[in-house]
Amino acid sequence: MKVYLIAIAASLSFCAGCKVGPRYSVPVAPVPPTYREQAQPSQSASKDWAAATPEDAWDKGDWWEIYCDPQLNALEQRIDVSNQSLKSAEARFVQARAFVYESRSSRLPAVSAGGVIARDRLSMNQGVPPPASESDFGSFDLGLTASWEPDMWGRIRTLVDASVENAQASAADLENVRLSLHAELALDYFELRSLDNEKKVLEDSVAAFQKALELTEHRYDGGLANRTEVEEARAQLEATGAQEVDLGNARVQYQDAIAVLTGQLPEGFSIAEKNGAMTPLPIPAGVPSALLQRRPDIAAAERRVALANSQVGLAHAAFYPQVILSAAIGLQGASLENWFAGPARFWAVGPSVAQTIFDAGRRRAGVAQANANYDEVVAEYRQNVLTAFQQVEDNLASLRILDDEAMRQQRAVAASRRAEGLSMNRYRGGLVTYLEVVTAQSTRLQNERVALGIERRRMEASVLLIRALGGGWNASSLPKAAKLTSSK
Repeated sequence: MKVYLIAIAASLSFCAGCKVGPRYSVPVAPVPPTYREQAQPSQSASKDWAAATPEDAWDKGDWWEIYCDPQLNALEQRIDVSNQSLKSAEARFVQARAFVYESRSSRLPAVSAGGVIARDRLSMNQGVPPPASESDFGSFDLGLTASWEPDMWGRIRTLVDASVENAQASAADLENVRLSLHAELALDYFELRSLDNEKKVLEDSVAAFQKALELTEHRYDGGLANRTEVEEARAQLEATGAQEVDLGNARVQYQDAIAVLTGQLPEGFSIAEKNGAMTPLPIPAGVPSALLQRRPDIAAAERRVALANSQVGLAHAAFYPQVILSAAIGLQGASLENWFAGPARFWAVGPSVAQTIFDAGRRRAGVAQANANYDEVVAEYRQNVLTAFQQVEDNLASLRILDDEAMRQQRAVAASRRAEGLSMNRYRGGLVTYLEVVTAQSTRLQNERVALGIERRRMEASVLLIRALGGGWNASSLPKAAKLTSSK
């Protein structure tokens, strides 16, 4: 018996370090040496882009604070407290972490206790009926049973690794949802502020067009203008006023979207109007190789590659026998009088081994499926990397090009304002008809609205670039395996 137990212990210690399945390594993905746009400075001669360095002044998590807008900061803080989509992602991570605890429990024996107290009577209609004295008997059982599956082939260790990798992917998903929600709120907020600025331009234009209409009516009353000019001035005024009213609809929709993002009902929620220029600050993109560590979606994709690799190992583990050690100890008696007597004690201990001999190729199919799944998630990981570099390059290009476009458009606004003033003076002097004034007014208003649109697109590209760069997140923030497998 001692030799038997020693042999079992030796076998278990020999196989304890075994682990079935391929060794994991992070898939190779294409990484450029530098961003293309960093080598193309803006034509505005700004040195902001050339000065970009890997050190991020906003790399502290609360990236929206670089815009120095207290109201935006207050709204962003509510995301982590009240957003329901974020709470849903947090719950998914808690589920994944609980599965780590569940899979970790397979490393230890399972112990159960049970007892039976019963009085039984056998039927007297059996083929050979028992004596009357033996037809009634008691059953008093109390025992402990334990079972343990030694991790001889590394199956349990691989299962725990898979649950850890799944939890880490879920944690990265959570951070990606958080980043996306914060970015979405910033985008909606800047859209709303852009509408406020556009409304101010339209309000000023309505006031100017009202004065122009009054001037035209006075000239008409004095016989210096015809009725057509009056109606042209009135049409210009009413059309601009209608555009101002139309902005209210879009503003309400953005305001309601912000309310929902911050976990509030649109009813009773409002954001006061505020005017002012919006200018994006320079955002250092850093080195491309750092992007793989700064994007939570890439981190999630990489952890799913590791999970798929572990699943390949679990598929291979099905080819190995399953060994279970079990033991039982307890008391069993026919009555309470003899329950504690020596003969009432019982025990049992020993291993059991099970091995599938024939399954019509089911296990091989499982391995093939796991290998194909691994290839799929590797391709998805590499596609995520390519998309990440595309997003960074696109928004770097947008900021550079929009920077040049904004400067040109400001010159166009200034020229159209001068042209409008000159046309109005010429009209007052009776040198031109009001049609020239209407044309100048329309041109000036259009140029001002285009300038505001460029300003809005610059802010949008700024937020999208921060999101593309990971928003200050880093893969080192993922929960470590030791923390996930530790006790709650």
